[in-house]
Amino acid sequence: MVNGWGLSETQWGGYGRFQRVKPEWLTRLPDAFSLEQAMGIGTAGYTASLCVEALVKWGTIAPGGKEVLVTGAAGGVGSVAVALLARAGYPVTASTGRPETHEYLRGLGATGFIDRAALLEKGPPLQKERWAGGVDSVGGLTLVNALSQTVWGGAIAACGLAGSSDLPGTVLPHILRSVTLIGIDSVMAPAGRRTAAWERLARDLDPRTLAAMYEVQPFEALPDLAAKILAGRIRGRVVLKI
Repeated sequence: MVNGWGLSETQWGGYGRFQRVKPEWLTRLPDAFSLEQAMGIGTAGYTASLCVEALVKWGTIAPGGKEVLVTGAAGGVGSVAVALLARAGYPVTASTGRPETHEYLRGLGATGFIDRAALLEKGPPLQKERWAGGVDSVGGLTLVNALSQTVWGGAIAACGLAGSSDLPGTVLPHILRSVTLIGIDSVMAPAGRRTAAWERLARDLDPRTLAAMYEVQPFEALPDLAAKILAGRIRGRVVLKI
């Protein structure tokens, strides 16, 4: 399979039945997944796994320890991040603006919730320490507040800008609490990191949990699905049958 490397951005072939790619772009699909399941995970899930890998290596999150925050939790990245962290024993607090997704997120393993509006309020540069770490796909004030609420030595893995590409904060969390912002880019990630991310997915993503994260739709539904995505009305992932 292939994720990133500019496909559908600088390379032709989006939604095509066949694709010509460089061999070094390919990642061997773990035996645990079918092709449909791999697309249910998709680039979003693979990116979430890269984030979890980075946090685990950073070393401040611990099974049964302080909360780990996942923003945009009901989206593609967030759903897989919640499931992976919960399966590994980390207490997950999900940030979402859609209360109707709470039951879905509980099913993925979330044990706490915070309304996204609470993370969109402008607060002081240093706030009460709460998160041992976090996965953020939103950016903007959400990321600034997450950093301001992270414990001494903790880290937030940031991989998206669904809310904003701005970072209207200060350096205080970084220089007074040693909080680290870990940037995650899935597009150009080297082979070793890709393999490790998919190995974690194969190990920690339960097939029944994965099945609850995505739906399969015909190609003809794409225009309607695109409008729903832009309106924030899609939960989890959608696999298109080409």
